[in-house]
Amino acid sequence: MKLLFWLCLALVAYAYFGYAIWLWLQVCLRSRPIQQRPILPQVSILIAARNEESNLPGKLENLHHLNYPRDRLQIVIVSDGSTDRTASILCEQGCSITSVILDQSNGKACALNEAVKHADGEILVFQDARQLADPDAILELVSCFADSTVGAVSGELLLEAGAGATVSDALGLYWTIEKVVRKLESASGSVVGVTGAIYAIRRELYTNMPRGTILDDVFVPMHVARLGKRVVFQPSAVARDHIFSETGKEFSRKVRTLTGNYQLLRLAPWLLSPVNPLLFRLISHKLMRLLVPLLLALMLVASGSSSGQIYRVFFWLQVLFYTLAIFGRVIPSTRKFKPVAIAYTFVMLNAAAALAFYNFVVGRSGVWA
Repeated sequence: MKLLFWLCLALVAYAYFGYAIWLWLQVCLRSRPIQQRPILPQVSILIAARNEESNLPGKLENLHHLNYPRDRLQIVIVSDGSTDRTASILCEQGCSITSVILDQSNGKACALNEAVKHADGEILVFQDARQLADPDAILELVSCFADSTVGAVSGELLLEAGAGATVSDALGLYWTIEKVVRKLESASGSVVGVTGAIYAIRRELYTNMPRGTILDDVFVPMHVARLGKRVVFQPSAVARDHIFSETGKEFSRKVRTLTGNYQLLRLAPWLLSPVNPLLFRLISHKLMRLLVPLLLALMLVASGSSSGQIYRVFFWLQVLFYTLAIFGRVIPSTRKFKPVAIAYTFVMLNAAAALAFYNFVVGRSGVWA
């Protein structure tokens, strides 16, 4: 049991910190900078929308304010069986955008596949209807394609506090670690996934997604890497979103993402084979974190079952940590204290991972995908 405890502790530490340290060493030994320069290729922005009448007007205005030549920019928006005014809003835009109206909803993946069929750009830029892109975001993305080794480019999603919501220090710490990992992955080779709110690929590298695919932002770039091109991170290409103020919305979004990681292994089993050039990075960045809930449970049992002062200390520290998380859940006002916020956020993220595993086992996604 003692060996089990230390093994689990080491794996949890590696999942959150060790992998980042390994990447840092890789960058120190062999950095792979991107050869950027201003270029203006033909670009198609692709958006799949379903029941987005509340977000669409703001998104359309945002798209028309992008700092990119209008004669080299195409906007394709697919209404995926929307039952609100989404289709009507798109039809009102006339020839300023390419509107694709689907009578029945077949999911986001199928909608994006359809959008690609109508795209005429050599660079495809994928965005979501909710997030707003900074004016120079497209210019920043395409500048990376001046490097012939680059096949896909991820922008950065900045989370901001919406009405009635706050960006906690603990959640901010999580996103900081994630951002550092992506920067290091990019500087040493390729990132495992991209930011779904804003990313771009060369058109000839696009692979149609199976119906029901949840994570287009991992499926698509992993196929780009398989074809021998780099997938890089460009933090100056920014999209902005807000933290949900509704109880449970942030949790649900995390469950969706983690459920998608499990689904990918079924849709693309080659990801766990030597054919995948990013196999080690996929395991370290994505799959290890899916195992953390199990590792945490084993750590608690192993430390509680082991004799010795150090194991008793570790056991009661874990009990205290989870107690703080419970306080953060039951009494939200206690989250203003950093220890409670960190414990609550950490447990919430791993509870989402556990629920994602359950969703995968029973075959439930629970979201438009």
